[in-house]
Amino acid sequence: MTGERDLRTLLHGMRPELRPGRYVYTTLAGRETPTGVTPVVTVSEPEGLTLVVPEPQAVASGLTYHFVAGWITLRVHSALEAVGLTAAVSLALTDAGISCNVVAGFHHDHLFVPYARAVEAVRVLEALAAESG
Repeated sequence: MTGERDLRTLLHGMRPELRPGRYVYTTLAGRETPTGVTPVVTVSEPEGLTLVVPEPQAVASGLTYHFVAGWITLRVHSALEAVGLTAAVSLALTDAGISCNVVAGFHHDHLFVPYARAVEAVRVLEALAAESG
């Protein structure tokens, strides 16, 4: 199935969903994920392997972590070639003073926002969707 490319359609249909739990960023010098840790995001950089993992797994594995986040999934199936969705979402969250780390999956975009402001971020995105219809 081909993802949506039209920005107005993407924004109106994004249906932000706050996933349960707290997620954290950690980095490892090596390239192997510790036993018992199931990352939701991995990024390989020259400096090390970045993982986004559920906070309880980081704690249980003794991982040092940063940025406790809420995970929001935009439920619209966006094309990887779509233009403007990340910019529009980032601008709306910027205007609300909410930081955001965006990860594009094949089917959906995923946002990691400060955990304490995750519910507010969903409201901001719902308002953006309503304005875009």
